[in-house]
Amino acid sequence: DGTENKGKLGANAILTVSIAVARSAAQAKGLPLWKYLCEFSGAQPTLPVPCMNIMNGGAHANWQGADLQEFMIAPYGAPSFREALRWGAEVYQALKTLLKEKGHSTGVGDEGGFAPQVPSNEEPLKLIVEAIKRAGYEPGKDIGIVLDPASSEIYEDGVYNLRTEGRKLTSDEMVEFYKGLCEKYPIVSIEDGLAEDDWEGWKKLTDAIGSKVQLVGDDLFVTNVKRMELGIEKGVANAVLIKLNQIGSVSETVDAIRLAQKNNWGAMISHRSGETVDSFIADMSVAMGTGQIKTGAPARGERVEKYNQLLRIEEEMGASAKYAGRSAFIR
Repeated sequence: DGTENKGKLGANAILTVSIAVARSAAQAKGLPLWKYLCEFSGAQPTLPVPCMNIMNGGAHANWQGADLQEFMIAPYGAPSFREALRWGAEVYQALKTLLKEKGHSTGVGDEGGFAPQVPSNEEPLKLIVEAIKRAGYEPGKDIGIVLDPASSEIYEDGVYNLRTEGRKLTSDEMVEFYKGLCEKYPIVSIEDGLAEDDWEGWKKLTDAIGSKVQLVGDDLFVTNVKRMELGIEKGVANAVLIKLNQIGSVSETVDAIRLAQKNNWGAMISHRSGETVDSFIADMSVAMGTGQIKTGAPARGERVEKYNQLLRIEEEMGASAKYAGRSAFIR
């Protein structure tokens, strides 16, 4: 629309047309959407590891629980996507039973994860590890943990306000906080570990644990190639969260993913907290070979539809279907 931020027509309006054109082109060629999108990626189509939100905190739970916003599981040890989905659903149900036993609420947050009141930000991690074991899996080997603290939400006057624990931490203290968590729990990815404008803190976090843990920029990069290039230049983060309606078109999304892959960064395709039942991101994640998708709990129709589409794609691919597995997170 002639503006840098799509201010005239809006990213959502432009993206709607962009997706419609892609779907129409695929139909005209007689191709499944994921196969048509492969023509732009140059990547091997790959079923992604689902990063499944099973506990919510922060703004997604109306600040009733932990300060950190999302606690996810990544069943990367599964042999296929359908098995990964089954593993994730089993852990989700085991967690529900565990929460009931401990007298916690089993109401869900925006993305389908449970949102209990907890005494600390570490408590959800303890509960998740126990739920993984109860479901019959080994934490770290079969299933890893993915965090999205959404730290910009708790960044106030230059410090990070952990209300649940009555603590205010500096950037350096937050880095130590994450280092401690990563030593105790099988955490393979942290998204928005620090605030979007805390570039100095992000650099320290990357230097401290970036060789072992995927550090994903969401608010930091907003799927914007220019901000990603700045991150690459500064040595900040090592992965990007990809949200189509942040950048506003399919072609620009492809550009952002290609930039990440060219620089050996991870790229995690993501839903939004407010979602629809459209499943385009499922096809996109397979076609671009990103190996990771973030699309909520195995609950709520707008989340489950993406998983259903990935199941359909895997079935369609047959024996050639490849599941990303642990390699999606190897640093």
